[in-house]
Amino acid sequence: MENFTFYSPTYFVFGKEQENHAGKYVKRFGGTKILIHYGGGSVIKSGLMDRVKKSLDSEGLRYVELGGVRPNPRSGLVYQGIDLCRKENVDFILAVGGGSTIDSAKAIAAGTVYDGDFWDFYKGKPVTKALPVGTILTIAAAGSEGSPDTVITHEDGMFKRGASGEALRPAFSILNPALTQTLPPFQTACGIADIMAHLFERYFTNTKDVEVTDRMIEALLLTMIHEAPRVMEDPNHYQARANIMWAGMMAHNNSCGVGRSQDWASHDIEHELSALYDCAHGAGLAVVFPAWMTYTMKHDVSRFAQLAVRVWGCQMDFANPEATAKAGINALKRFFKSIGLPSNFKELGAREDDIDRMAQTACFGNGRQGTIGGFLKLNKDDVANIYRLMI
Repeated sequence: MENFTFYSPTYFVFGKEQENHAGKYVKRFGGTKILIHYGGGSVIKSGLMDRVKKSLDSEGLRYVELGGVRPNPRSGLVYQGIDLCRKENVDFILAVGGGSTIDSAKAIAAGTVYDGDFWDFYKGKPVTKALPVGTILTIAAAGSEGSPDTVITHEDGMFKRGASGEALRPAFSILNPALTQTLPPFQTACGIADIMAHLFERYFTNTKDVEVTDRMIEALLLTMIHEAPRVMEDPNHYQARANIMWAGMMAHNNSCGVGRSQDWASHDIEHELSALYDCAHGAGLAVVFPAWMTYTMKHDVSRFAQLAVRVWGCQMDFANPEATAKAGINALKRFFKSIGLPSNFKELGAREDDIDRMAQTACFGNGRQGTIGGFLKLNKDDVANIYRLMI
C-alpha cells in the first residue's frame, strides 16, 4: 500500500423527504445568496423544485436559478453560470439533479472565483478555491455528490475532460433514494454501469498488497450485481435504490482508491464517444470496459482472475488462469446485457470511420502527451485497437 492522505468532509443527509430541509443545510454551510442549478423540466414537473424553494424561503435565503444542464454537460452553460454568479453576488451553489448537474455546478463554483478561463482547470490546473456547493441527488451514477471531481465537454473542439480539487467536494449532499424511483430503466442501468466503472478504474492497479481496498471494491461490485436485477424488476424498490445510491457515492469519493495507483483509461476512451456521439456515459462505459479488459488482461492475468472468482463466482483454473480471467469478462458482458445496456459500437451509434480521430484526441487532444492510463500505458494505436474490439 502506498502513502496517502484522505479528507472527505461532505455532510451526507440520507433518506426520504430530506430535500425538504435543504434550506437549513445551505444556511448551516454559509449560503446567503444561492444559485439553484438544474437540468431539464423533470425536477419542476415532479414538484422537487417547489419543495427546494420552499425550504430556502423558510430560511429567508435569496436565490437565482439556472436550468438547462444536459447530459455530458457543456462549457457554454458553465460560462453563463459564472457570469450570473458574479452579477448576482452568489455565495453558494445548490445543484438539483444528477452527476451532470453537479459537475456543471462545480465548474461554475471554481470559475466564479478564478480570474482566468475556468477551462484551465480541465487542462490540468488543480482547483484550490471554489464557491461551496450543495447537492440534491436525483440519479445514482456519477458519484459527484461525494467526490472532488467534475467532467465538462468544451464545445470548441468537443473535448470532454475532467478537473479535480478538494475545494470541489460538496459541503453537503442530500440523498433521497425515492427521488430515483421515476427514472427510466435505461437511465437506471446506465447509472449502475457508471458506478461499477468507477470501481473497476480503482481495482485495476499495479500496487501490491491492497487487500483492504480490494475487498471494499469487491463488496460494492457484489452489491450492484445483487441490487440491479431487483431495481430493474421493480423500479419502486426503495431498499434496492438506497443501496445503489450509497454504493454510487462510495464508489467515487475515493475511499476505495486510497493507497493504490489507479487507471482511468476507460473513462478517457469513453469520453471521446460521449463527446462525439452524445451517448449516455454509462452506456459508453458498458461497451468500453469489456473491450479494455480484453486488451489489457495479459498485463496482470492474476488480478483479472481474482475479480472473476471473488465477484463473478467463476471457478479458478489454476492450470490456465487466463481462462478464468476471460470467464469474468464474459460474465460482465452478460450482466450489462441483462440490464439492457449496449454491447457494441452500432448500439451506441458510433462509427468505425471515427476510430482514428477518437484515438488521436484521447491521447493528444487538449494538451495530452500521447498516452493514457495508469494500469497499462496506452498509446494511440492501443486505443484504436480497443475501439476496434467494440465493433
